[in-house]
Amino acid sequence: MLIWSHMISLIKGKILDNNQGKMIILTSGGVGYTVCVNPLSSAWKIGQETEVLTYLSVRENAMDLYGFASTAERNLFGKFLLVSGIGPKTALHLLSLGSVEEISGAINRGDLAYLKRVSGIGGKTAERLVVELKGKLASGGKSTGAIEVSDELADVVDGLVALGYSDNEAREAVKKLDPKNKNTQQLLKEALQKVK
Repeated sequence: MLIWSHMISLIKGKILDNNQGKMIILTSGGVGYTVCVNPLSSAWKIGQETEVLTYLSVRENAMDLYGFASTAERNLFGKFLLVSGIGPKTALHLLSLGSVEEISGAINRGDLAYLKRVSGIGGKTAERLVVELKGKLASGGKSTGAIEVSDELADVVDGLVALGYSDNEAREAVKKLDPKNKNTQQLLKEALQKVK
């Protein structure tokens, strides 16, 4: 059984370590907390004094703290947990897809290809996320690269990501393509010219 608690909702202190999504924060009282964070976030630097918004997960055999750079991020994490089959680790991985606006926009558009980029998210779970959260998330007004793509263009995005480009760079390049009468290989070639 999983219980969510706001008992510890903010930690302030110095970052002693940040490795593979686990950060250690030493508070001024001398207590060190291990906090699970988005491994792709650039918000956390070792040695920096910081304030981390947290969510405490209490299970029968463990208490885990999850940390967030913003209230919007923590709120989206909480919404993911309301979806059947999404646990805290998967919810945190979902946040690594992009900004809150990008992820919310993808869910509101029903962009399954975007959501399935997360390890542990298959077709059924992605569909469940869309069905249960579509229209319940604010897209934030501005689109910062998370664009709706057709299946053919999704393959091009995947190809660019496989070649080492970030998801945002790939989506930005694909946004400028005209897929009419072109196969994936031709589109990928065009996209590569745009990202160089």
